[in-house]
Amino acid sequence: MNIPYKPLLPETEQPIIIIGASGIVKDAHLPAYEMAGFKVFGITNRTISKAYDLQKQFKIDHVFESVADAVKNAPSNAVYDITVLPDQYIEILEQLPDGAAVLIQKPMGNDLAQAREIVAVCERKNLVAAINFQLRFASFVSAARYLINEGIIGQLYDLEFKVTVNTPWELFPLIKEHPRLEILFHSVHYIDCIRSFLGNPKGIMAKTVKHPLKKLSSSRSTIILDYAEDMHVVINTNHDHHFGPKHEESYIKWEGTKGAIRAKMGLLMNYPDGLPDVFEYALAKKDNEKEYEWTEVKLEGSWFPEAFIGAMSNLMRYKEGSDKILSASVQDVLGTMKVVEACYISSKNGGISFDEV
Repeated sequence: MNIPYKPLLPETEQPIIIIGASGIVKDAHLPAYEMAGFKVFGITNRTISKAYDLQKQFKIDHVFESVADAVKNAPSNAVYDITVLPDQYIEILEQLPDGAAVLIQKPMGNDLAQAREIVAVCERKNLVAAINFQLRFASFVSAARYLINEGIIGQLYDLEFKVTVNTPWELFPLIKEHPRLEILFHSVHYIDCIRSFLGNPKGIMAKTVKHPLKKLSSSRSTIILDYAEDMHVVINTNHDHHFGPKHEESYIKWEGTKGAIRAKMGLLMNYPDGLPDVFEYALAKKDNEKEYEWTEVKLEGSWFPEAFIGAMSNLMRYKEGSDKILSASVQDVLGTMKVVEACYISSKNGGISFDEV
């Protein structure tokens, strides 16, 4: 079966200006743009030496001393790529030219109130703004989306994310101390991905907890999203499985009335080196419809860095008019942030007390 999954690239050249020079820029943004043949016109960062380091490594045309300097010297059709922490988003967005295209790092703010402020600024300035929820564009997610949209696995009735890994949070010092760690900075990807398939849920139930021996605010979560009586949607994450790789898990599973899909997200296992992804789907055998046969499909690319091509491509194609839908627009992602906020409210309020029953 031929499964189209690679992103369509823009038809015009739109030079990129990157605001921020963190590890994710080095490991994902710039390698992805290099693969796609995107032109990075310039970069700026508060610690300017980091910007110069990346300029040398990736042969970036310009290093700018500030956001204002970058905007002043930017081509009129530049796309801005904001890669800093949420507290800086509004200050930066206010400096961009009205009507500019901008890709903003996830999450869209530290909480729902900040997310709404970000949307308001983007709308007031008429920015073509999207959030970099690149999991939507990972090869295994795009392949699954095709199979589901074509009706190949029938009616979707079960969607599960399962992550049991040992995450080295020390690699992310800027977010390690955040009071909303696991859901806001990790499970938010899964919440957003689910919404890209199913839309907004009717209800949310969640619990996020910390490890007794760690100072992290949270590192394990269970989230149940309520869609319909026959739809089961769950996210289970455990970043504290430090007992060796034997029983680590990292997958997305879609089940439908005609078949199923399973995608191993190898990136999260043995992080940051990762393991290979595995994409499989199951359909009934032609000679026996009661038995199912799993087929593995070799896909090129993974979540990091290749999915970053899709996120930027969609923004560029929407800006030029070749894509009709901006997949992760700030308006759409407001729904993701509402679910995140509901998760924290649910986790704080707790379930039904045993003594009440």
